[in-house]
Amino acid sequence: MVSAVVDNVAAGVPRDEILRSYPALKEVDIDAALAYAAELAREGTVDLPLETTD
Repeated sequence: MVSAVVDNVAAGVPRDEILRSYPALKEVDIDAALAYAAELAREGTVDLPLETTD
């Protein structure tokens, strides 16, 4: 899943550790997941709820 790869990268997990955790992945798959996430960030918007202090 793209989200698992991006979550790991964002958490600072080294690529070699990600590849060990997900043996089906290759280095190019990590690059593709990041490129996909970047494209979503460029093209989409998400409404986030505001925190309130009630």
